[in-house]
Amino acid sequence: MDAQAPSGLTVARAVRRVAAWGPGLLVMLADTDAGNVVTAAQAGDQWRYRLLPLVLLLVPMLYMIQELTVRLGIATGKGHAELIRERFGLGWAGLALTSLAIATVGSLITEFTGIAGIGELYGVPRAASLAVAALALIAVTATGSYRRVERIALTIGVCEAAFLVVAAAAHPRLGALAQDAADIPWRAPGFLYLAAGIVGATFNPWMIFYQQSATVEKELQAADLRTARWDTAIGAVLTQLLTGAVLVAAAATIATRHGGGMLTSVGEIGTALAPLLGEAAGRAVFGVGVLGASLVAAIVSSLALAWGVGEIAGYRRALEHRPFAAPWFYGVQAACIIGAAALVSIVPDLVWLNIAAQVLNVLLLPLVIGFLVVLAARELPWRGLAQRAYFRILIAVSALVTIIGLVAAAGGLR
Repeated sequence: MDAQAPSGLTVARAVRRVAAWGPGLLVMLADTDAGNVVTAAQAGDQWRYRLLPLVLLLVPMLYMIQELTVRLGIATGKGHAELIRERFGLGWAGLALTSLAIATVGSLITEFTGIAGIGELYGVPRAASLAVAALALIAVTATGSYRRVERIALTIGVCEAAFLVVAAAAHPRLGALAQDAADIPWRAPGFLYLAAGIVGATFNPWMIFYQQSATVEKELQAADLRTARWDTAIGAVLTQLLTGAVLVAAAATIATRHGGGMLTSVGEIGTALAPLLGEAAGRAVFGVGVLGASLVAAIVSSLALAWGVGEIAGYRRALEHRPFAAPWFYGVQAACIIGAAALVSIVPDLVWLNIAAQVLNVLLLPLVIGFLVVLAARELPWRGLAQRAYFRILIAVSALVTIIGLVAAAGGLR
């Protein structure tokens, strides 16, 4: 019996480590949503590879900011909105919730725009594709189990690997990549506007709310921190690689034929990229990628808002309860999904709408990241020289992300 105990303990630890995976990967796959895809494709079309260095530069910044949500969730056992309410009061919590609601609605509009665009590629009426998607999303989250929802969403998210296939088929030239990296048009308003869009697409406010609440919902403990960090780090690399893949594919193909004009729909992007793999196969691969990204992001962003509303209102019942046991939680989530789908059913499928939503995220960054950093300073122990030095770097990175986004947005909106 004694000889078997260490083996049993090792197996139990391994199982726990595997179980701790999920929130980081899922929130990052959601980050590569339809708005992100459209923004990256437009960036590649208009500016070829010039915005690719920015996409890659954001990897460590994205990890550092999202890793804080894991530590706060584990250390306090509270979601992000709940922690803001308890530490700063209901007024500030309401302001934070307003920013979350704006970001979530904007994101859901882009997701349903992407779904409608792909449906129209195959002749599916907009109303039909939106209705099916909305019902499917509500059904997924009504299962009454966070782990089940997470597994379903991660499975759907695998479809985003299609973007890597499309990028590889584009055969980008390394010489052109290097040439564009050395030729950055810093003063061009159009370039700055898309740079702001890239920053906003990377740092969605609902990501912070979702990952901290998911960490609490999943009951992760201090022993899970190392695994959760790897979960977040790998997710940060993956999401930016997927974004970069779309940008590269567009730069290598659409920019050559399209001449850098404004793309008008998700369907147009799909049609332009389709010849890379053959018309039918190319359209199918791109469509699978966009649908997977849109569905995952819709699940994550709507859950983030439902969690946020519940945490501020004072009810904690969520995914571990059936819909009739947690009507407010599921009601908020269903309402924002149905509302966004209904709005997109009457709004034209315009790329500018997707990019504008990402730029809006940039304008919310000071508030969202500001709350996160202040909470981290108050709630987490920063002992020793190394930890204090890391915290100073974290503050600098957070300020840099915010400044880059705001400066780019201001320059692009001139």
